[in-house]
Amino acid sequence: MVGAERRAELIVGAAFVACAVALAVIGDSGHAVSLPVAGLYVVAVAVSANVRFDVGAGFTVPTQAVFVPMLFALPVALVPLLVALALALGMMPAVLAKQVPLSRVLTVPANSWFAIGPALVLLLGADHSPYGLWGLLALALAAQFACDFTANAAREWLRGGITIEELAVEVRQAYLVDLALAPLGLAVAVAAVGRPWAVLLVAPLFGVLRWLSKERRARLEQLVELNDAYRGTALLLGDVVEADDSYTGEHCKDVVRLALDVAGEMGLDASRQRQVECAALLHDVGKIAVPKEIVNKPGKLNEQEWEIIKTHTVEGQKMLERVGGFMGEVGEIVRSHHERWDGGGYPDKLRGEEIPLEARIVSCCDAFNAMTTTRPYRKAMPTDVAIAELVANSGSQFDPAVVDALFAVVGQEQALVSLPA
Repeated sequence: MVGAERRAELIVGAAFVACAVALAVIGDSGHAVSLPVAGLYVVAVAVSANVRFDVGAGFTVPTQAVFVPMLFALPVALVPLLVALALALGMMPAVLAKQVPLSRVLTVPANSWFAIGPALVLLLGADHSPYGLWGLLALALAAQFACDFTANAAREWLRGGITIEELAVEVRQAYLVDLALAPLGLAVAVAAVGRPWAVLLVAPLFGVLRWLSKERRARLEQLVELNDAYRGTALLLGDVVEADDSYTGEHCKDVVRLALDVAGEMGLDASRQRQVECAALLHDVGKIAVPKEIVNKPGKLNEQEWEIIKTHTVEGQKMLERVGGFMGEVGEIVRSHHERWDGGGYPDKLRGEEIPLEARIVSCCDAFNAMTTTRPYRKAMPTDVAIAELVANSGSQFDPAVVDALFAVVGQEQALVSLPA
C-alpha cells in the first residue's frame, strides 16, 4: 500500500472508528448482547464478504443479506463495530495464506462506513419515526448508500484517485445488488425473531453465488485471453501490412492514434473504441492483395487500376472474416471505411448513419492523415489546409459530427505543440 493510499485509509478509517465507538458508547442498545448470536452474525458477515462476484469495473459481496437482519438481532449501536470485526475476520484466511498483504487490513474500517448510516437512523428513529416502519427502512437504506459513497469519495479525494462522476458509475451496480438483496435480508430478519439460527438459511444462497462467481470469473478470464488473442492477431496483421508496404503500415499506425482520440472525443465506450483501434490499424490490410505497382503508382490511376484499388475494402473484410469473432466485426468496419456520408462511396453505396460510426471515424482520420503526409504523387498539405478540406466536405463525404470531433482533437494537439517549453 503506497503512501497516499495508506494515508487515505488511515484518515477515513479513523473517522469510522471514532463514529462507531461514539455510537456504541452513547447509543441506547435496547437489549443485552447475546455473545453466541453476535458471534453467529459476525461469522455470517465474514463468510459473505468472501463471496465476491464481478460487477462493472469492480466487484460486490452479498453482505446485505445478513447485514439487514443483524441490525434487528443485535444492539444496533454495536453493529458498526461488529461489522468491522467481521470484515477483518473475513480477510484473515487470505492474509494467513499470503494471498493478501497484512497491510490491506487497514482498508477494513473505511470499508465499514456503510454500517454507520442505517445504525444511526434506526437508533434515532426506532421509537418516534414520522415516516412509519417502511419509511424508516427506506431511510436506513438511503443512509447506508450515502455513508458508503461519502467514505469512498473521501478516500479517492485523499489519494488523488477517480472523480466523483467516475466513482458513481463504478459503484452503481454494486448498490443495485445491495438494493435487490435488502428485501431478502428483511425477510431473514423477520424469520430470525426468536430464532437467531434462521440466518443460516441464507447459507445455500452464498454457496450458489460463490459457485456462480467462480464461473463468471473463469469466463471473464477466457474473454480477456480471447481479446488479447484478437489484439495480437490485429498487431500481427498490422506488421504484415507494414512489411508489405512501409508507407501503408506507418500510415495505419498514425490513423490509429488519431482515430482513438476522435472516438474518445465522441464518447464511444471501451468496446467500440477497441473496434475503432483495430479497424484503423487494419483498414488497408486488403491492399496486400493489390499489386504494388498500383498501390505505389506516382501518377494518376486509370479507370481499370482504380477499380482494382477499390477492391481492398472487400478483400480486407474477407481476410478478417477468416479470423472470425471480434475480427469479423472489425471486418465490417474495414469494408465500409470508404463509404461517403452522401452515399457516393464504395463498395455498398451506404449513406449517412447506415455507415457504422466506427467506419465514419476511420474514414475521416484516414483522409486527414493521407492529406498531411507526403505521398508518391504529391507533397503533404499543411494542417490548416487539410482541416479546411475536411470542413468543405463535411456533410458530403464525411459525417459532420466526426469532422467536428477531429477538429477539436487536432486543435488541442496544435495548442499543446505551440505551448512554450
